[in-house]
Amino acid sequence: MILGYTASSFAPTNRDNCEPRSLYNFWIKVFKTMSSDKQIALFIDGVNLYATAKTLGFDIDYKRLLKEFQSRGVLLRAYYYTAVIEDQEYTSIRPLIDWLDYNGYTVVTKATKEFMDASGRRKVKGNMDIELAVDAMELAAQVDQIVLFSGNGDFRSLVEAVQRRGIRVTVVSTISSQPPMIADELRRQADVFTDLIELRPLIAREIPTRSADFADGRDDARPM
Repeated sequence: MILGYTASSFAPTNRDNCEPRSLYNFWIKVFKTMSSDKQIALFIDGVNLYATAKTLGFDIDYKRLLKEFQSRGVLLRAYYYTAVIEDQEYTSIRPLIDWLDYNGYTVVTKATKEFMDASGRRKVKGNMDIELAVDAMELAAQVDQIVLFSGNGDFRSLVEAVQRRGIRVTVVSTISSQPPMIADELRRQADVFTDLIELRPLIAREIPTRSADFADGRDDARPM
């Protein structure tokens, strides 16, 4: 017996099939069954996911999110991307970043850049698209499925490039808001589109208590 399987589960049913080639196919079937769990990687556009969840009226519990996708296969990596303002002593995102860093996520940050637009207004830029795209392309050879949490249409070309390598891509965003939070071209390119509202029962932050684990994305959240 191998992991709950017996030879009779896969063995040829007649003598004509009991030849070297059939035995080879038999063992290939056994090992494929044993290794059926697909390798998954999550790529989370932090700002985009936060805005999408807020639009739908709930907060993400990142502990529940991680457990949900761990139950769907072998979760190889869970990346979280966000920009930070480095010259501030405290930012509201810092507790969340620290919690994610210690609890199974690979956090990728970049300092924001300030500039003045044509009308003289102060703007802050913190785009993480390049970092996410580079990591996705590097990891593509090691996974079977990529789950992208973003509605940003700039990722359409990345999704197409990853698909050419034989990787299935699921995009998580929403069309339940008005206007939709996902670009139409990104939704069309994805192998699977999952509306974030469908995941709400599985990954939403439950009613918080003072003793609850810190695993959400609220502005006033603090690590325990």
